[in-house]
Amino acid sequence: MMDWTDRHCRSLHRTLSARALLYTEMLTTGAVLHGDRERLLAYDPAEHPVALQLGGSEAADLVAAARIGEAEGYDEINLNVGCPSDRVQSGRFGACLMREPELVAECMAAMGAAVKVPVTVKCRIGVDDQEPEESLFQLVDLCAQAGVSLFVVHARKAWLKGLSPKENRDVPPLDYPLVHRLKRERPDLTIVINGGIGSLDEAEQHLGAVDGVMLGRAAYHTPALLGQVDRRIFGVDCADGDSFQAVELYRPYVERELAAGTHLAAMTRHMLGLFHGLPGARAWRRVLTVEGVKAGAGVEVIDAALAEVLRAQDERRARGLEAGQAA
Repeated sequence: MMDWTDRHCRSLHRTLSARALLYTEMLTTGAVLHGDRERLLAYDPAEHPVALQLGGSEAADLVAAARIGEAEGYDEINLNVGCPSDRVQSGRFGACLMREPELVAECMAAMGAAVKVPVTVKCRIGVDDQEPEESLFQLVDLCAQAGVSLFVVHARKAWLKGLSPKENRDVPPLDYPLVHRLKRERPDLTIVINGGIGSLDEAEQHLGAVDGVMLGRAAYHTPALLGQVDRRIFGVDCADGDSFQAVELYRPYVERELAAGTHLAAMTRHMLGLFHGLPGARAWRRVLTVEGVKAGAGVEVIDAALAEVLRAQDERRARGLEAGQAA
């Protein structure tokens, strides 16, 4: 979710679920140690619980970055061993580390000894010609011996040669049963499944076999589904959140960020899917994308987009009423 789950996205998603664990986009150790740390690691306190996801393969750098993340208040430090992009491969981190499980375990042991917050791993089931039943279990077992107890497993291989990062999210076949088996055979570990899960109905089915579910693209493109997470997944006795409530709760954040110099489009781009499948969704997206990028754009753009949604819903209700009267 690089370039997607930035702090603005996470703040929006938090308006819909108080309980879901949010993850940062993957940040390389080089960026954390030598980049604009204030910008890269910034988050709103309302985002908690929030995990910092790191990319790297040098134990010393990962330890330093993990300590910084802990000092910044992140609730978890996660090492990405699943991203298949060319940039990741050239930097010797991400999915290519599936071929170096001993190195991953060494890095996790060092990080675990350096911080008090949990250190976790996000991985694939294998890469290229690896046999997933061997590569996944070997990585998990070595990291477990190093003290890791929670693994997020994207249930498909990554093809490092021949497929683009986008294709790696869809083309390699999913193997959910292998991840379920991992939980059965390693019951003391916390196993979270990821990859291709598009609804809470699917998530609930997986929760009969594993401990948790990570949603990526589904949560981003149809964020309204997060409004049911606290009740359906965490069992909280609460009313579901909806898209209208999310807009209302996100608005103060947008106003604060605008006052601090953030461009409106940097925040509204994450809102495009809020009304997915509802009347007025297309007009909502059009207003935000066209008007939101203009110089000086402010919350009035969100208000105008929301007015289009309300108008479309009023028109649908009116048509329904007319149809009922005619009948």
